[in-house]
Amino acid sequence: MTGRVGMAEERLPAWIRVTMPARSRHDEVRRVLGKYRLNTVCEDAKCPNAFECWGLGTATIMILGDTCTRACRFCAVKTGKPGAVDWFEPIRVALAVRDLGLKYVVITSVDRDDLADGGASIYASTVRQIKRVNPGTRVEALIPDFNLNRDSLRAVVEAGPDVVAHNLETVERLTPLVRDRRGGYGKSLEALRIVKELRGGQVTKSSIMLGLGEERGEVIKAMRDLRDAGVDILTIGQYLRPTGGARHLPVARYVPPNEFQELKELGLRMGFRAVAAGPLVRSSYRALELFDS
Repeated sequence: MTGRVGMAEERLPAWIRVTMPARSRHDEVRRVLGKYRLNTVCEDAKCPNAFECWGLGTATIMILGDTCTRACRFCAVKTGKPGAVDWFEPIRVALAVRDLGLKYVVITSVDRDDLADGGASIYASTVRQIKRVNPGTRVEALIPDFNLNRDSLRAVVEAGPDVVAHNLETVERLTPLVRDRRGGYGKSLEALRIVKELRGGQVTKSSIMLGLGEERGEVIKAMRDLRDAGVDILTIGQYLRPTGGARHLPVARYVPPNEFQELKELGLRMGFRAVAAGPLVRSSYRALELFDS
């Protein structure tokens, strides 16, 4: 759901290189998150950009536990039966954002199909607490589809996030192979449409992974479908296999940087307000920079 992909042990092309800023900032983020007993998708999902984003004053915090009810074949987060909801988590997130001095925070979660509202009430509370404690911090809610429950989607939107994101992940043909059966291509587009309908001025965002066997025409169609759903910001990145296990799909192709650049330019011509595209781009990559574009 959230584009959580890492890197298994394999030979990577020369253009895939991870930026490694100062270790001290990395250690500080880990210390504060540990202090408040929080999960970060940056590490749980083995994101290759953790050092760079943390160094730029942004981070992605994963709420509602570390165990997902869905089992997408691109995702590094574990799947199984989640634990109980922690109703004090929102204030701990807000305090961690304060201690880290974050300019921009992305709040995401595992899927919680076991909950009647999909966890929307915790999302809403987290957004409100962050805004209360950190009035100058931008908040992006990277949400699941909530099974298209309008009340759940409304709860998140009315909490006042600066951005609501939901990831399409892949092209329509590959969705049944890549994503859990409870997700869906049309379902994701409809979730994004509903968010826009509930709050017309709401900035929305989505992400697509390449390298899973998609054709260029299919990618362009997915981009057009996202624009038709009113999506403002788009990120496009390379799928990197989290592990070599049978659960995770192998990489079908490593897409060269020039193709990402072409798609970025095409996306801007389509009318997206901002597009980030590149081999190591992820849904939360340079989120503040894209928001300010």
